Amino acid sequence: MITIYGIKNCDTMKKAFAWLDSNGVAYSFHDYKKSGIDAGTLARWEQALGWETLLNRRGTTWRKLDDDTQTSINREKALRLMQEQSSLIKRPVLDTGSDLLCGFDTRVWQEKLGR
Repeated sequence: MITIYGIKNCDTMKKAFAWLDSNGVAYSFHDYKKSGIDAGTLARWEQALGWETLLNRRGTTWRKLDDDTQTSINREKALRLMQEQSSLIKRPVLDTGSDLLCGFDTRVWQEKLGR
């Protein structure tokens, strides 16, 4: 079963849901706001994708961090912050069971999930 991780009201997530639905891809949804993200899952993602790929530097949560935090960010700080503030995780993260995809890219999704 494919699991999509993110925040329900995010515009990128809405596009991802629409793409999955229009392509007939069955999935379950894990909402960070309601369920958080456990350290083990985050560590597995970081191993597969790297913390810099996972870190959402475009959102308001990142922009609200003080300059010192932003400029001194490293792996340990990033993982801690993503655990504490799930909005700092780039959305969506899609776990297909065989692939882990971060961000919404229709070309990549079509290649990996196209029906």
